Amino acid sequence: MIRGASESPRLAGGVLLLATIVAVLACGSSGSEESPRNPREAKNNMSVAKGRDMAVSKSAAIVASPIDKPVVLFFGTSLTAGYGLDPEQAFPSLIQKKAESDGVPIKAVNAGLSGETTAGAARRIDWVLRTPADVVVVEAGANDALRGLSPDAAKANLEQIIQRIRQKQPRAKIVLVQMEAPPNYGTAYTQRFRSIYRDVSQKENVPLIPFLLNGVAGISRYNQADGVHPNLAGERIVADNVWHALKPIVAQLDRGSKSG
Repeated sequence: MIRGASESPRLAGGVLLLATIVAVLACGSSGSEESPRNPREAKNNMSVAKGRDMAVSKSAAIVASPIDKPVVLFFGTSLTAGYGLDPEQAFPSLIQKKAESDGVPIKAVNAGLSGETTAGAARRIDWVLRTPADVVVVEAGANDALRGLSPDAAKANLEQIIQRIRQKQPRAKIVLVQMEAPPNYGTAYTQRFRSIYRDVSQKENVPLIPFLLNGVAGISRYNQADGVHPNLAGERIVADNVWHALKPIVAQLDRGSKSG
């Protein structure tokens, strides 16, 4: 089992500094969780949607060819989508480049959507799973924590997402990403929110990647002006962290098969 965020030596500082999260993970939106707030974000979301549609349209070729690269589907929020950056600067694209350099090439599919809660992710997962994948990386919950939503509800949604992946693509490996709540809701809420990821990981028997923003959260030189979304330097750190956990999983894949 990959160690969870609560066991990371860098986590405590990162969590305390997450007090800067004030409505920015939701892209400053008080309305629909899936509505882009600015032209840059709209462009990012359009690019993500286009990428997903292209992946779906190529699904027949993916199934037919045994030499294709394994598909790693990154399912998440604005942190996965690469809010404020060009799509190729988001950490899934950077991981694809790192995998190529390390001799275990993958095809990264970025299915990040800004402002999405775990409830929204649970509603969207079936549509996203039209893309056959060998690995699905689930990054969800940051917006639940931002809005002070029920950790128990978020836990149930995460379990539902994992169960739907297993139903739709039973051969896909599933990886869960630890997320954290800002401390302004109090210690009890923060600890409870943190624990749901460990609980889901253990119950569903899926690997847990440490906190996505380890080494990035609260460090100004690694973040955009909003203080929360990583800049390119921060994305490179996130990519390093995630790939360190993903690489052994990808290396063990049967590279001649696809899920779905």
